[in-house]
Amino acid sequence: MAATTPTHATTTPTTPTCAAPNARTFPLTTRIHDGPDTYTAGGGYGTWYLDLTNTTARRCTEIHPVVVLVDQRRALKPSQPKLDFYDGTRTRPHPVHFDRTDEAELVGAFDDGFPGFTVDPGKTLTVKVRLALAPDAVANEITADAAVVQRHADDGDWIGQSNDYRFDVEPADPTAPVTSTATPAPSTAPSPAAEGDLSFTDELARTGIGTEHLVLAATSVLLVTTGALLVARRRR
Repeated sequence: MAATTPTHATTTPTTPTCAAPNARTFPLTTRIHDGPDTYTAGGGYGTWYLDLTNTTARRCTEIHPVVVLVDQRRALKPSQPKLDFYDGTRTRPHPVHFDRTDEAELVGAFDDGFPGFTVDPGKTLTVKVRLALAPDAVANEITADAAVVQRHADDGDWIGQSNDYRFDVEPADPTAPVTSTATPAPSTAPSPAAEGDLSFTDELARTGIGTEHLVLAATSVLLVTTGALLVARRRR
């Protein structure tokens, strides 16, 4: 699905924003860690963790990470990653559904009816995530990245951006020929920053994914899964 163009909502959010007015940095520091370096297609799950650290004096509620997967061959299909997350209140994990953007990235929101995470001021919430790949996934290199959105009644704030998590995919049958209908990789050059938005551009520039259109694609996936008019609003 295509990334949407950011617009501004006209209604008042029912969820208090955890970002201070005119904030120059993301309110949540976000980090992916402790994931395996290699996955085997058709193999078992690999476990990794997503840290959400609230650097503000405000309580952050209705927090929805959105994972973006970018594969080197542009051959990864939405049906191939099997990603689940745990909310800490039940043993059964929540599944994440992926959609494909027009530029062959996969985006999946942590939202299957889940109301979102809550992170208290100065605290870190660690989310357990597990990933497996279907047997038909080809040899590849994948970069996972997480955009973090705070959902309101009819819009949302982009409030965090993680580091990159890179891993290799080994095919289920190493002797099988590699075939792919991959599309050419798009340019990863970041779009020009508007005056006053340098802090957000700098955050994205630290990642290999590095372009704002992925965050817009991520928030539009959350829009589809919640049925809400979700808007990625950059704070100026």
